[in-house]
Amino acid sequence: MTGHDFVATIGLGIRLPNGDPNQLSAVGTYPSVSHSKVRTMRTNQLSAHAGMRRRGKLAVATGSLVTVSALLLAGCSAADSSGGSDASGGTVELTMMNHSRGQEAALGMLAEQYEEETGVVVTVDTPGPADYVAKLQAAAQANDMPDVYTAVGATDMAPFYKAGWALRLDDELADGWSDNFTPAVLELTAFPEGNPLEVPAGSYAAYWELATFGLLVQPETAGIDAANPPTTIDEMIDEFNDGTFSVAASLTPSLLQSYASNYMTDEEINATFTGDAPWTTDAWENTFQLLVDLTEGGVIANDALPGGSDDNPTVEKSFFNIQDTGAIFDGSWAVAVAKTTAPDFTDYVSMVLPAASDGDYEPRSPGVTGRGAAVNAKGDHVDEALAFVKWLTEPEQQKVFVDEAGMIPTNPELLDSLAVPDQIAGMASAIGDIQIVPVQLTADVNDAIIRGSQSIVLGEKTVEQVLEEVQTAQDQSS
Repeated sequence: MTGHDFVATIGLGIRLPNGDPNQLSAVGTYPSVSHSKVRTMRTNQLSAHAGMRRRGKLAVATGSLVTVSALLLAGCSAADSSGGSDASGGTVELTMMNHSRGQEAALGMLAEQYEEETGVVVTVDTPGPADYVAKLQAAAQANDMPDVYTAVGATDMAPFYKAGWALRLDDELADGWSDNFTPAVLELTAFPEGNPLEVPAGSYAAYWELATFGLLVQPETAGIDAANPPTTIDEMIDEFNDGTFSVAASLTPSLLQSYASNYMTDEEINATFTGDAPWTTDAWENTFQLLVDLTEGGVIANDALPGGSDDNPTVEKSFFNIQDTGAIFDGSWAVAVAKTTAPDFTDYVSMVLPAASDGDYEPRSPGVTGRGAAVNAKGDHVDEALAFVKWLTEPEQQKVFVDEAGMIPTNPELLDSLAVPDQIAGMASAIGDIQIVPVQLTADVNDAIIRGSQSIVLGEKTVEQVLEEVQTAQDQSS
């Protein structure tokens, strides 16, 4: 499959047509800006355009979230949503903590453009994906949160939202801002009533990236014919060269949720996440059996799943930079990583995860928001920070992210005119039928799946034993 013969239908009439990868006819161009004036900070002191730059996973290890949540809740008062201009009448200066190395260059360009248009100075701090959540936690405990910060996985963000560190955006969305997003994105980003993370119902972040999951494949290294890719997992395992596939332990919940769609509806998956349906079912046993099949098929690199706080950056580095891994499971945001860390490497394609041979339903990727931002509700410049985030989600600014980072936008206008390059075409094809599962895994369940997946691959535990442990974690979270 190539980007030039790919056409995907997005929900509600949105289409991704074939054609020129740079074609975005629905919007105008953005002015070129010099990188010399970009106000950015890098805590690791690396140049924005030099060296190996690695990007993090959607959900960072969550073992410390309960402790962090308690610290935040104990030390923070209720949010004050009032804001305004600089008290001294001087220039308004905003700080933004950014998680994404892949979008850092685009954010720098946009920050400079925003200053030229409004006079508001935005300083972008990119500590790196492995350190992002820990640094945000430290800032919250020190009562020194940035005005704007990247919203990553719901599990990681929940303590900050519950502690009042994010402005609730529902009124703004209801006042017309929602037109900038597809309905699916709005549904995915809103916390429903009674969610397991116990976040008060509402929307706390605005996203300019829609992400799907799938496989990134170097056809020759992996042993896959890109023109005739496998249609089932069994075919994929048979065709993969030994030791050629890798997935970060932290992404196993997403891998398994993707595969679970072969056996369950979105409603059934959501019911498991809420605790209304058990994990110890035939459907989930069939799902976790995927890890056994991959292991017994001999295709998992080094016979183990990389773990630790930087496990997905390590997997991406092995694929994009070292190029000794033939295929990885990742999110569509990984294309931005390649553009940033290995811009000359384009000899790869993306694919949806092949179907289960015995599935009851067509497989569907989890629909997830990639990168977006939350506004610090306790900051000194709440109104200005909100205006900046709203500006970032407008079509012209989302186009910058598309061009610079190769992401899939959330704006309907852009999605309707977006032509897809080869490297992201397969993942983008999943948008037409993504999973809509509003409830997210709790930290305990997410951690149990990660640990259990590693144990299955290492041959330490059976699928049945792991599902019992996941069920115990679910019960403890209820």
